[in-house]
Amino acid sequence: MAKVELYFAPWCPYCRRAKQLLDEKQVNYTLIDVDAKPSERDNMQQRGAGHTIPQIFINDKSIGGCDDLYALEAKGELEKLLNT
Repeated sequence: MAKVELYFAPWCPYCRRAKQLLDEKQVNYTLIDVDAKPSERDNMQQRGAGHTIPQIFINDKSIGGCDDLYALEAKGELEKLLNT
């Protein structure tokens, strides 16, 4: 199973939407709250992600934000990434 990390903030509707898709797919993931730990936002950006949330990483590779996650799902590519 892939290592999945989700940088998020509890107030963010896009974060909740990304989390919802991962939950529906029964994916185990690590939530990283950038509001609770502001230094994590810097870490997120240094890893090559954008500056907006959510930012999703699968196996340490940035796949982007919520829209990118849903685009991968629509193309049938998300399952492949999650099963690597």
